[in-house]
Amino acid sequence: MAQADWTDRAVPAAGGGAPATAGGTGTGPDGADGFGGFGASSGAGGSDGSGGSGGSGAGFLGLRGWGRDARGSTTWRRGLLLAALALATAALLAFHAEVPNSVGNLGSLLETFLPWLGLAVPLLLVPALLRRSATALIALLLPVVIWFNMFGGLLSDKSGGTADWTVVSHNVAALNADPESTVKLLKDSGAQIVALQELAGRPLRTIESGLADSYPYHSVEGTVGLWSKYPISGVSVVDIKMGWTRAFRAQVATPQGPVAVYVAHLPSVRLKAEGGFTVDQRDASAQALGDAIQAESLKKVLLLGDLNGTMNDRSLAPITSQMRSAQGAAGDGFGFSWPASFPMARIDQIMSKGGLKPTDSRTLGRDGSDHLAVAAAYRYQG
Repeated sequence: MAQADWTDRAVPAAGGGAPATAGGTGTGPDGADGFGGFGASSGAGGSDGSGGSGGSGAGFLGLRGWGRDARGSTTWRRGLLLAALALATAALLAFHAEVPNSVGNLGSLLETFLPWLGLAVPLLLVPALLRRSATALIALLLPVVIWFNMFGGLLSDKSGGTADWTVVSHNVAALNADPESTVKLLKDSGAQIVALQELAGRPLRTIESGLADSYPYHSVEGTVGLWSKYPISGVSVVDIKMGWTRAFRAQVATPQGPVAVYVAHLPSVRLKAEGGFTVDQRDASAQALGDAIQAESLKKVLLLGDLNGTMNDRSLAPITSQMRSAQGAAGDGFGFSWPASFPMARIDQIMSKGGLKPTDSRTLGRDGSDHLAVAAAYRYQG
């Protein structure tokens, strides 16, 4: 019997299409390339099962085009720079407290805008997909997990329950060109207690006269003030090491019981050519304010003000370590308050300690200020 010659014998192509000779290619019924030899591409098959030099082979998870590219790089070797950037983003999120303030106070700058690091994920995701890099895609999972662990809780609406009264804090801006809109905003808020910062000149006069009929009790110390529908007593200036008055403490007699209310405007954080991102004065003021709140004799305490820092900022730790953010406990979203034209950070804060339970937190609409007013509703717990 004659010996069979297998070298030229046609073998069926995958999918039942036209035959393909061993080591060659065939065409399936849908026009797709068949498997030639051990290859998975329309080019010469590689001995490791990857696609040929054409780069259209099945690679990562069997996806076509995720095999070797024209230069022979696999999906695991491509996009290493993208993977490194993803890991660097994850490291900044997880270890932001380790970024030193000794170099231009970059640590506090990072923490002020920390949630925005999440934007690195979609920015890196697009080139990772275009490069068909499995390494970069897997690396991107790490910053996603860390970001959601840190900020995911802020994305849900945590408001709920009945409240006894509402408070508002607002930096009205010393150069407010439309203080009348500020008066309307505050009166429409329905708040029983209102704390204001940067009070001076015409805005102060307009606000004092405009709120007089709705808030029978008020006190202004330096450039900060408090308006209330409930009696105010025990007003005393809090020295926050600035050389002029930008903080005070008052006792408000709510129908449910007394509350110590602190109104504060901490120093601004400024970028200086010779000193970088300078926060030294703000840090000293935060420590002084934190010490005053810690020494407070009343158990129920509210802090309302422009703190020029976020809850993530290590410089505010003397305050944030002992108080709870209304936005974090009862808000919906990040509640960014500054700048009003495109809010990027929540530097205006409403915080509490003691038996005060926040049931809602939100920002109000725009007025003549460069800040958005922030509001929170509270239930007084005995």
